Amino acid sequence: MAKAGTVVLPHRAVLLVDDDPLIAESLQFVLRRRFDVTVANTVESAMAAVRAMPVPPALALVDLGLPPDPHSPTEGYRLITELLAFAPEMKIVVLSGQNDEAHARHARVLGAIEFVAKPCAPDLIEAALQRGCNLLQWEQATEQTSVEGGLIGDSSPIRKLRMQIRQYASAPFPVLVVGESGTGKELVARSLHDQGTHADRPYLVFNCAAIAPSLVEAALFGHSKGAFTGAIGGKAGFFEGAGEGTLFLDEIGELPMELQAKLLRVLETGDFQRVGETQPRFNRARVLAATNRDLREESRHGRFRVDLYHRLSVFTIEMPTLRTLGPDKLLLMAHFRERYAEQAGMPPFELSDECKQAWLDYSFPGNVRELRNIVIRLIARYPGRTLNQAELLPEFELTSPPPDPQPVSGSHAQVLSSQLQQAMKELQRHPDFHLDKMLKEWERCYIDAAMKLAGGNVSQAAKLLGINRTTLYGRLSNEDKRVSGGAG
Repeated sequence: MAKAGTVVLPHRAVLLVDDDPLIAESLQFVLRRRFDVTVANTVESAMAAVRAMPVPPALALVDLGLPPDPHSPTEGYRLITELLAFAPEMKIVVLSGQNDEAHARHARVLGAIEFVAKPCAPDLIEAALQRGCNLLQWEQATEQTSVEGGLIGDSSPIRKLRMQIRQYASAPFPVLVVGESGTGKELVARSLHDQGTHADRPYLVFNCAAIAPSLVEAALFGHSKGAFTGAIGGKAGFFEGAGEGTLFLDEIGELPMELQAKLLRVLETGDFQRVGETQPRFNRARVLAATNRDLREESRHGRFRVDLYHRLSVFTIEMPTLRTLGPDKLLLMAHFRERYAEQAGMPPFELSDECKQAWLDYSFPGNVRELRNIVIRLIARYPGRTLNQAELLPEFELTSPPPDPQPVSGSHAQVLSSQLQQAMKELQRHPDFHLDKMLKEWERCYIDAAMKLAGGNVSQAAKLLGINRTTLYGRLSNEDKRVSGGAG
């Protein structure tokens, strides 16, 4: 059974996302000689296309300026984040007329491997996509033998991580792995399986963010023939496929509320049913889960079941961010440098003493994924060279993050009183006042503000707004439909 949301060979499938029909058609014509190209023009149409594919595309070519705000990179940032949540191994090349180095750096922090400014020659785009293909081949060629199967580093957080893995690996209870994107949560889950008593049994990964909510139940539990349109035969789900091995539920915070009760039942009793069946089946797999959300906070706001959270977090492992690992940053750099230089058949680069210090000082907001991608680009650009700061620093996002929202001054009662006075003035001033219209305008303002503060990351914006990510998606989609309908 394939891993949900995972890129699988061949490497020639490309998702092209650009809202300019002429550019999209031209690139599709040029690229189709070497790639199988699927075209989309918005975040929503792109994600719909990817979810409809039996296997996610290996590559994506993404324009940052997309509707409904084509003059801002926000939608492009959002798409990068969502594509990598869906298929973490996907290689994304950003193609944008917004030739701003700050945009390029942030796109790379989010996980894009390269940034190509418009206009550019088609052969440059083909070369960038080919490098993405090569990277996928290198990763899959070394997947079974790489020392990445063990944790690299000797810092205190890494030593604690190794100790927790040894302690929890053979326990029969669930483990919840929490941490920022790019910190290696799946690596820890795999280590828990490999070091446990069931290492010779199946290890399956189910990405809860990569499956349409309506299909999650059938994917997890299986379905009978005729259970729904298109179910031409019975099929086992991931729980059955894992057998007596391990089932890793990635992005567990995205699991729809209606399925959380069913997952809780499986964890408590082992019982589940295929969709369309009444016959009970029994789960023998060990369940691991991971999330970049604070599930305790989600539970307090009713977006995640409290009882499920407590059941999943019998053991909890908190992933350290790269900014806390000190000298381990250089060890990771050396590991990826040797690994990918060998695969590329190129001599590795070196860092000057000043560059080593800059490397240690940089926070790597994209964590290990960002570090690895920087190393790969440096190998391609400076093989066998000793880098200076002028060559290294352009790879870093050195701008300050958006400031935290400032709390409203004054007591809560004073704020409410001020708002009441303002509302009374608005009603007196505008006899044709419409409450629904005003509420929608305020909602859109807060959504726009949250998206800007989160740099286009929908999950982070949803946290700022105190709503579920799927709820925010729905409201963004409804607004897009309203705008496009009005433009017609």
